[in-house]
Amino acid sequence: MVIPWGSLVNAGAIVAGGTMGLCLGGLIPERVRRVVFQLFGLFLVPISLGMIGKSPNLILAMMCAILGGGLGEALRLGQRLEGLGDRLKRALGSKNPHFTDGLISSSIMVCVGAMAIVGSLEEGLGQGRTTVYTKTLIDFFAVAVLASRLGAGVILSSVPLLVYQGLVTMAAGALQPFLTGPIEACLSATGGIMVMGIGVNMLGLRPPVPISSVLPALALALVLPAILG
Repeated sequence: MVIPWGSLVNAGAIVAGGTMGLCLGGLIPERVRRVVFQLFGLFLVPISLGMIGKSPNLILAMMCAILGGGLGEALRLGQRLEGLGDRLKRALGSKNPHFTDGLISSSIMVCVGAMAIVGSLEEGLGQGRTTVYTKTLIDFFAVAVLASRLGAGVILSSVPLLVYQGLVTMAAGALQPFLTGPIEACLSATGGIMVMGIGVNMLGLRPPVPISSVLPALALALVLPAILG
């Protein structure tokens, strides 16, 4: 069995970065943290555009996002995830009003995107860990910024990341034939749309984009390219 060392290091970096953000957040004035947080939100916009631009079929990615968002709202997925996050918050005794938002936003940010899939596949296929370690460095600073503003919920995003990337690494041999170029591109573009939504939300615009409701779009990005390809 392949041990997903890259994902383990990535998860550890999220815990370390989030902890650093929590510690520094208490020492930095609120107005400074707010500006840094919003600037990071702006920084996510060009990153998301780069992810979206990798897809040769943007209409397909748009379909995934729209249909996925509609399905998520119909299933009340956002409310269900928020309820789950709130129960976890109570179980941990957290008083932070941003706990659930931090958990959901950071989980989406570190799990979607081509680097998460490509890096995990490369490790599982014995092609090295350069991609996953590069992603690890990016995630470290990203969660530090998020944690300084949104609190300890950000740190818990290490759990879904470890499960997701670890499973992809361990099943890389079986998954490789199915994760074709069009599917990877569609996943990256759909994830880019979601990352852009996170960036917009970090700017404090209202009403916020219901990112958690768009999660079914990632499942559609695995299916629609094969059907409509």
